[in-house]
Amino acid sequence: MYNLDLNFNSVEDMHGLSARAVFTVNSRTVFKEDVDIVPVHVDNKLSYIPWGGDNEMPFDILKLIEKDETLATCQCFNAEVCYGSGLRYDTCAASASVKESVDDFLLDNDLAAYFLGVCQDFKHFGFAVSVIILNEDATKIVRLRRKEACYCRFAPADSSGTIPAILYANWRKAISSKSDIELIELLDPAAPWADLQARIAKGSRTRKFAVLSRIPTVDSTYYPIPYYAALFKGNWYNIKQLIGTAKEAKLKNHAPIKYHIEISAKYWDSIFRAEGITDRRQQQARIVREKQSIIDFLTGAENSGKAWFSTFYVNPDGKEQHDVVIKKVDSTKEGGDWETDIQEAINMICFTMRVHSNLVGSVPGKAQSNNSGSDKRELYTIAQALQKPYHDLLFTVHRLIIKFNGWQGVKVDVPFIQLTTLDEHKDAKEVTTNATDNNK
Repeated sequence: MYNLDLNFNSVEDMHGLSARAVFTVNSRTVFKEDVDIVPVHVDNKLSYIPWGGDNEMPFDILKLIEKDETLATCQCFNAEVCYGSGLRYDTCAASASVKESVDDFLLDNDLAAYFLGVCQDFKHFGFAVSVIILNEDATKIVRLRRKEACYCRFAPADSSGTIPAILYANWRKAISSKSDIELIELLDPAAPWADLQARIAKGSRTRKFAVLSRIPTVDSTYYPIPYYAALFKGNWYNIKQLIGTAKEAKLKNHAPIKYHIEISAKYWDSIFRAEGITDRRQQQARIVREKQSIIDFLTGAENSGKAWFSTFYVNPDGKEQHDVVIKKVDSTKEGGDWETDIQEAINMICFTMRVHSNLVGSVPGKAQSNNSGSDKRELYTIAQALQKPYHDLLFTVHRLIIKFNGWQGVKVDVPFIQLTTLDEHKDAKEVTTNATDNNK
C-alpha cells in the first residue's frame, strides 16, 4: 500500500532538450482489483470486507475528487441539490402531544447536519449509514446519528446473504486491535422495521442499530461503484489534469511538455516491495531516482535507438494494462490554444456528473454559450426533481423512527426550492410532493 503523502505526480526538466516531462498516476487503477476480495480478520471473532484491494478505495476516490476543481464543485452541487430545502418532519396532521414529542426529538438531533452529511455520502459513494439509538427500556428512538461512509466497512454476509454488522473505524491508519473499531449491529436492509421488532421481541439488550441506505446498482457488491466511475476509467479526467500541468509548465519557464509518463500506482508498490523500502523518506527518494532514470532514458533516446521494457497484462476485455506508458506530447500548441481543450474536458466532467455547466459556472472562456434565465431555472428544477429516488431511499430510516415512536399523523418530507418568474413577485418558493402540504 502506497502512502498518500508521496509525490507521484510531478513535472521534471529534461536537460539538453529544452523541454519537460510530466509524471502522473493512472486514475483507472483506483477501481481495479488485482486480488480477490476476501475478509480481513481482526481477531478470531471479528472480520470485515475490505473496500478495494488495499481497503483504501474511498480515500483514493476522495483524493482524485479533491485534485480537480470542476469535479469537486459538481459533487458539492449534487449534494446541495439533494438536500433541497432540508429534511422536515411534517406534523400538520399530528396531535399537540405528538408535535411536542417531535419538537423534543428535533432539538436533541441536528437534522440539518445529519441530512447534508448523508447526501454527501450518497453522491460520493452510493450509500449512507444512519445509526438509531433507543432509550433504556426500548420504547422510543431518541438519537439519530450519521456514520461517514468512508469510515464504514461491512462484516461478511451470513449464509442467507444478510450483512450482520457495520465496522466503524479510522481506516486511514493501520487497525491493530478490536478496540480501534466500533461494531454496530446492522438491521436487515431489506426489512429494517421487521428486523428491529423481532430483536426487541427476543429481548435484545442492544440499543444502537445501523440502518443502511443504498443506491441499487446493476452489480451486486458489498460497496457500490458510483456512476461517475466512468470518469476515472475513461480518458477525460487524465486529459484535464495533463492540460493544467502543461499550462503551468508553459507559464513558469516557457518549456513545453514533451513527454507524458503515466505510471500505475502498483508499479511503485512493486519497487518498494522488491527493494524492501518501508521508510517514507526512502520511498520518496526512490521515486525521484526512478523518475530520473526514465528521464535519462528519454534524453538519450532522442539521439539513439533505445527500447523501454515495462510489464503489462491483458484484461478480460482484451485491453492491455501497462504499468508504465510513455506518450509523446504535441508541443506545437501555445498555452492559449488549450482553451478549447479545457472547455471540452470540463464539459465531459460536468456531463458525467449530471450537472449542467451553466449551473455551476465552470466553463471558462470569453465566447461561451450561456443559457437564458428561464433555461437555467428549468435546469435547476429538473436537477431537484431527479433527487426523488434518492430521497425515497433516505426516508427509510425516518419512516422507521416515526413508526417506532408512534407519531401518528407525522410524515417525512424534503421540499425543494423552485425559482420563480418575475410575475410572481418573489425569487423562490418551496414545493413539496407531500399531499398535506401542497398549498405551499
